[in-house]
Amino acid sequence: MVTVATRLYSSPNLIRHSLLRFSSVSKFSPPNYLEESIKAAIEAKNYGEIPNILAASKGSCQNANPFSFLSAFPVKTRTNIVDEILQSFSSLRPRSRPGFAYSCLLSYTLQSPNPLPLALAVLQRTLRSGCLPVPQTHVLLSTAWLESCCHAKLVSNILLEMQSIGYNPDCGICNYLILSLCKVDQLKEAIKVLKGMSGAGCFPDLDSYGTIICEMSELGRTADAVGMMKEMVATFNLSPRKEILVKIAAAFRANKETLRAVEMIEFLERKNVDVGFDVYDLVLEGCLECRQFVLAGKVVMRMTGKGFIPYISVRQRVVAGLASVDEWELASAVRQRFSDMNS
Repeated sequence: MVTVATRLYSSPNLIRHSLLRFSSVSKFSPPNYLEESIKAAIEAKNYGEIPNILAASKGSCQNANPFSFLSAFPVKTRTNIVDEILQSFSSLRPRSRPGFAYSCLLSYTLQSPNPLPLALAVLQRTLRSGCLPVPQTHVLLSTAWLESCCHAKLVSNILLEMQSIGYNPDCGICNYLILSLCKVDQLKEAIKVLKGMSGAGCFPDLDSYGTIICEMSELGRTADAVGMMKEMVATFNLSPRKEILVKIAAAFRANKETLRAVEMIEFLERKNVDVGFDVYDLVLEGCLECRQFVLAGKVVMRMTGKGFIPYISVRQRVVAGLASVDEWELASAVRQRFSDMNS
């Protein structure tokens, strides 16, 4: 990364000269001791002091970003300064120590002209440090991303622009971007990011798919959610987490799509994906609510075959429901299964 950054600038004193020029421009402005302290640390390349300076001055950071003075520099100089700050922060311990500095840098870069790809580099370093960006980052990042997409750029191309400043995109920033887009009701754009990740060398993982599937389930888009779930299982050999399957099952129940819920369970078990009790319970409750008693009986037989025993009130409703539609044989088989399991 340092080699790439160095090639961008012909003079090793460029940062120092730019800072001196900024000082001469700003000396007639009201004094800003926080900015001056940070500027002095940058000029001396004493980047490790920046977290200490910010920690001691948090109260004065509320109205203006302490890195806003960087906007006076040319883009290449500003990029090099931020890159050197990030490189320096990576050696600090504990890794969360520059958390507030990361937050300020991320806020500044996302609100500056042409925020990408520099803001993505800051985001990457933030996430790798174990720090979480402040909540408003979701809105700022989504806005910056959508503006870049307006220029008809491919997702992979936008991500790969990070290489021009010495960084490589990864799954972490893609997943955070997907989450951000979903939080601002940009599910379509989030799906585009998911589909375009591979082109940038970032293959989707459980979080990539999970965020989108959960969002689809919340919106009642069960067909799309199941389609996405099948893609993650069949194409990427990923097993959905329990909470993802529960979300889909709850959406099926709300939509009264009992048969499709059962088909989902059958698909998952064919793929050797573990289907937990909570998923079975939601599907079984959905069958009972829709008075699909025969289907409910079949779900019980499958469920108990896995060692799961429904709640006693559910067991009683299944047997009574089968009796009410004259399915005595199935009712007897279900009752016998419960007896065999000592329930």
